[in-house]
Amino acid sequence: MRTWREAFGDRFYQVYFQAPGVAEAELEADVAETMRRVLVGSSGDRPPGGARLGAGVLPEGGGFLDVLRAGDELPAWLTPEDLDVYVAQFTRTGFTGGLNWYRNQDRSWELLAPWQGAVVTPPALYIAGTRDPVLGFPGMDRLLPALRTFVPDLRDSVLLDGCGHWTQQERPDEVSARLVAFCREVVA
Repeated sequence: MRTWREAFGDRFYQVYFQAPGVAEAELEADVAETMRRVLVGSSGDRPPGGARLGAGVLPEGGGFLDVLRAGDELPAWLTPEDLDVYVAQFTRTGFTGGLNWYRNQDRSWELLAPWQGAVVTPPALYIAGTRDPVLGFPGMDRLLPALRTFVPDLRDSVLLDGCGHWTQQERPDEVSARLVAFCREVVA
């Protein structure tokens, strides 16, 4: 967390998630609206200006949902019934479980310290969407071309044009086809 704060300040979304109760209050105030914004607002189908994460920094005085926009219509990959399932589950459980993953990052780094600098040696495939807001984070323009430094047996890097953060939901046929082809190549 110290590194995130130094790089992006206290308004970086992962830093914002640290104080128990703060993000929960925002996200649980209207679970249906939260899920629409999270799913549609970071997808390739978001409205223009729909994901203003920039460097993942939230507006002063604003919250996480303030950077995500969703239009009135759901995209074809997200049915009202699918959305209802997400809403029902997060209404039942709240968001603390997911937020705790971010709150545990320092401990995760400690536990993974023995592997710092290790490379991923199995054959690998990288798939992302060109409209994934994460690709706009600082340093991603240098990280993606350098993936083979960390993943020497990277077989392919695939950027799905117009796809957002939820690649497997937004483009299930394309993602499945790439995964099946990758598995066949690795087994052959």
